[in-house]
Formats: sequence, structure tokens, C-alpha cells
Amino acid sequence: EVKKNIELKTPLVKGPSQLPLSRSRLKRGPNQMEDALEPAKKRTRGVGAATKINMSRSRVPPLTTVPQTQSHTAVQKVPKKTAPRCSTAITAVLKNQKPVPAVPAQKPGPTAVPPIAGVKKPSKRPAWDLKGQLCDLNAELKRCREKTQTLDQENQQLREQLKEAQQQAKDLGTERSTLEGELARVRTQAEQGQQQLGNLSARVLELEERLGTQEGLVQVLQKEQLELQEERSGLTTRLEEQERRLQASEAALSSSQAKVASLQQETATQAALLAERGDRLHGLEMERRRLHNQLQELKGNIRVFCRVRPVLEGESTPSPGFLLFPPGPGGPTDPPTRLSLARSDDRRATLSGAPAPTTRHHFSFDRVFPPGSRQDEVFEEISMLVQSALDGYPVCIFAYGQTGSGKTFTMEGGPGGDPQLEGLIPRALRHLFSVAQELNGQGWTYSFVASYVEIYNETVRDLLATGTRKGPGGECEIRRAGPGSEELTITNARYVPVSCEKEVETLLHLASQNRAVARTAQNERSSRSHSVFQLQISGEHAARGLQCIAPLNLVDLAGSERLDPGLALGPGERDRLRETQAINSSLSTLGLVIMALSNKESYVPYRNSKLTYLLQNSLGGSAKMLMFVNISPLEENVSESLNSLRFASKVNQCVIGTAQANKK
Repeated sequence: EVKKNIELKTPLVKGPSQLPLSRSRLKRGPNQMEDALEPAKKRTRGVGAATKINMSRSRVPPLTTVPQTQSHTAVQKVPKKTAPRCSTAITAVLKNQKPVPAVPAQKPGPTAVPPIAGVKKPSKRPAWDLKGQLCDLNAELKRCREKTQTLDQENQQLREQLKEAQQQAKDLGTERSTLEGELARVRTQAEQGQQQLGNLSARVLELEERLGTQEGLVQVLQKEQLELQEERSGLTTRLEEQERRLQASEAALSSSQAKVASLQQETATQAALLAERGDRLHGLEMERRRLHNQLQELKGNIRVFCRVRPVLEGESTPSPGFLLFPPGPGGPTDPPTRLSLARSDDRRATLSGAPAPTTRHHFSFDRVFPPGSRQDEVFEEISMLVQSALDGYPVCIFAYGQTGSGKTFTMEGGPGGDPQLEGLIPRALRHLFSVAQELNGQGWTYSFVASYVEIYNETVRDLLATGTRKGPGGECEIRRAGPGSEELTITNARYVPVSCEKEVETLLHLASQNRAVARTAQNERSSRSHSVFQLQISGEHAARGLQCIAPLNLVDLAGSERLDPGLALGPGERDRLRETQAINSSLSTLGLVIMALSNKESYVPYRNSKLTYLLQNSLGGSAKMLMFVNISPLEENVSESLNSLRFASKVNQCVIGTAQANKK
């Protein structure tokens, strides 16, 4: 509606002309006044026409002077939502408008000016009064110039008002587009409101249904309330009874508190006594370790046991006097420590023609196990040595002898998983786990880490390797654990933490599958490498700040038999020859190392063999060593048996310095 009011094509000026008339013109006659007013009327019509032309060219509706009542009517017709903004815009337009001087709208054509009351019409000057006529014309010219100047000012004002009206129309157009966008938004909101109203109506229906359900539930709850009230009355009765019992309990509690106080005092006394007994027990444990180590030193830091395996099925029974086991120093009930082996010299019998004389060889060791000895008897003899490893002393146990003499059976046990046939390795670890559990009650905490390697042709291989680490690509190297460290470690080898017997059985089964074996003249499946089972034992007593670290090495040495020099060597025999040479070389180095330690030589040839280099920390003066020399009971193996017994006798004669526990 505002736009329509602006676009009304009405003339800008509708008032009567307020142009002043001079006194000289009023004094003239009617004819002269008409002549004087005629140019003004023409100018007025010209201004109106020019204004109309300019309005049509600008295509903007001319601004008209709207009465105040009409503007208020237009404002009231604006919609309610946009009324404040429209009224503000119209008010600004009305304030910016300047008052337009009224210009008389006269019809074209000459009109007579009514005579002015009380003024005489001036008479025309005579034709001869040229000077007077000239004065009149000059005066008229002056008045016309003033009118022209006034009209120019009015025209300029009208042009400015026209520009303002056009700008206001543009602003109102912008305002209209804004209001239309707002109207669309309001309509959208109205639609959303309608949708929400529908949702709310559905929600109201749902709530009414729920209300009905809740009313039913209230009725049920009311019934339950009645039941609970009845139950409450019963509970009240029980509460009164419980209160009576509570009073009796409080009386008993007071007496019990007195007893507790006395018991607390007794507990404090017992705690002090327990701490004293703990200190005493720790002292006794340290004394036990000292005495245990002293006993082992008295037995010798290097001990040699001899074990003779029984005759197997299919083997020839030896003659009755071939092997003899004299009783021990304490009589027949004392375990044997000596061995007597008979050997006949066939060469002398051939030369003389008489029967070959029999030569007996006598050997003495720390303990001798006849063929009937069981596995538990063998382990019982070395259990105290295994205990020394738990006390912090490095321990190394070897199984030495020719192929087929029972070394692997002694160390690992027999096939089939028979508990009676278990070897030293599973029995030793079971013993360690059991004793560590007992010492746990005294504050000691132990951890065990196992590794299992073999040395084949002076090459170290990991027997616990799996997957791609098997084969030639899995070779290991012996290295120092760190700069300046005396501890040795094996690169590319698995170190497996163990805590139970099942884990040890799994490792032994995996190692037996990976070990290098071959068929020899002495055995169908002979071990052609040295296997080394290492158990790193770490103990800690946190309360007293004590630590002990020691390795336990259980070594199954390769067969020590010699090759026949006159044997024709084929491709397979050459491989056996190289294996035997490597085995005998490492065993010779082991003997040289033990002799050098016994003689306290300044140089010990540990590095001459991978075996001695790996075990050097368990062979020195701070270690305990035990060697099992295993021999065959067959007469056909007497030569190799004698060689093994002689080597073991040399080792048994060696004495290494006093062992020292690795404690911190």
C-alpha cells in the first residue's frame, strides 16, 4: 500500500500561487496586469511540464504531498507483523521531505486577473512617454528576474526532493524484498508449528494412553502398599525382637572388645617374636648355605661320577669278571666308588700261542653307578649340587662317554614320558621349582630363564628355534652381554622364561627334534653335537636387599669314540670324520682347560673351542663342576671305555679353587 501511495501519478504542486505582486503592478490597469502576469503563467506551465517530463524519464513515481490523515490510513493497512518496520520507514520519509512551495496549477489559455479591491487600474502611458514606458519595462524586467531566480531555487529544491524520493523508493523496494523473505520464513515456521502441533497432538494421545496405564499401575501399587503395610507391621515386630537381641549382642561385644584388646597385645608380641624368628630363620638359611657349600667343597668342586649302562636287548652278555664293582670304604652297604675292568691282550696270545693274559684296570671316582642304578638314585646324588645353583653358585654338569653309552638317557631320560625314566634336566628343574616355592615363604623371589643350544662342527645352533630361524640361517654367535661385562650371551638364540614342569617338557621335546644326529657304527641314532641346556637363576630378597644370580649348565657331550685309521672313506664317512675331529678337538680343549684351572695357570685356553668359551664362567674357580663318565658294559667297547675312564680319572685328579657365590 505504501508503494501504491508513492506511485500515484498526481501533480507535485496543487496549491494556489503565492508569488508576490509589487505595488507598481497593483497600480496599473487591468490590461497591464494581464500582460505582466502572462509570462509568469507560461513559466508556471513550463515548470509543470518539465517536472512531468523528468518524472516520466526517471520512471519513479513523483512524490506527492499526502495529508497526515491519509498517511496514517496507509500505515494502518500494513500487515501486523511488518507494521513497525513500515511505519518507521514512512516516518523517516515524511521527516526527510522538505515543504514544497505551492505552485498554482492553471489551465492553459488567457485568464483575466480579477481586479484588486481598493486599487485603481493604472492607465496606459501615452505613446510619447517613452521614458516612462522604459522605466516600467525595466521594473517589470527586474521583477521577472527575481521571479526567475525564485523559480530556479524552487526547481532545484524539487529536483533534490525527487532524488530523495527515488532513493526512498529504492530503500522501500529493498525493505519489501526483506519483508517478503521474512514472510516466507514466518510461513515456514507456521508450517513447522503446524507439524509440531500434529506431533504434540499424537503425543497427547500417547500420554493419555500412558495415563490410563499409569492409573492401572497406581491401583496395583495401592494394593501392594496395603500388603507392604501389613508386612511393615510384621517387620516392626521383628525389629523389636532384633533390638532386644542387639542389646544382648552389645553386651557380648563389650566383652569381646576386651578380649580383642588382649589379643592385639598378644598379636604384637607374636609379631615381634615372628620378626625375631624370621631373622633367626634367615640366619639359619645363610648358615645352611654356608655349610652346604662347605660340604660340597669337601666333596670337591670338581667331581666325577661313573655310570655303567645296562645290557640292552639283542646285545651279548659280557663275561662274569669283565666289570667288577668293589664295595665302598664303609663296607658293602656303602655306595661303590671304584670300578675294575678286565681286558685281554690278543696280540700276546697270537705270538706265543698261549691264552691271552687278562689285565685288570682299576679306577676310583667320587661315585660309581652300576648298571642297575635308577634315575632317581643318580639325581639324589647331584640334588645338593643343583641346590648350590639356587644358592648363587655357578654349576656345570657334563655327561661324557662314547656313542651309545647312555649320556642322553642320563641327561634327558628315556622315551615315552615314563616318570621313572626322567633324566637329570627335568628332575633338576622340578627340584628348583619346589625349593624356590618353599623359599618364597622366607621372602625370596626366584625367576628362571632357559636356553638350549648345540655346538656342531664348531657352529652354535639354537635347539629352540622355530619357523625360519631353523637351519643354516639360524647360526648363533657367543658375545659379551655388554662392554666390560663378564656375562656371555648367545645372539639369535631364544631365552624362554619357565615356571613349571610342562614348559620344560615342551622345550625338551622341541630340542630333541632339532638336534643333529646321524647313524654311526656304535649307534643307530647318535648325537653328533654337544647340547648345552642353560638355566639362568635369579633370586632376590627385597626386604633385606639381597640378590643372587647363577647359571646351571647341563651338557650332553657328543660321542668320544675314535675312527679306525684303516677305514675306507666314502662321502658319508668323510662327513663322520669331520664331525669326529671337531668333537675330539673340543673334548681335548675341555681337558686342557680343566688342567690349566687345576694348575692355576695364567692362561686358560677357553677360546680354543666354542664349548669351553660358552662355559668359561661355569668352569673357573667360582664354579662347581660334575662330570658323568658313561661307559658301555660290552666287551667289544672295552677300548673306548678305557679311554673314557682314563680321561675322567685325569679330570677327577684336578682341584679347582674355593667356589664363591655370586651375591650382591
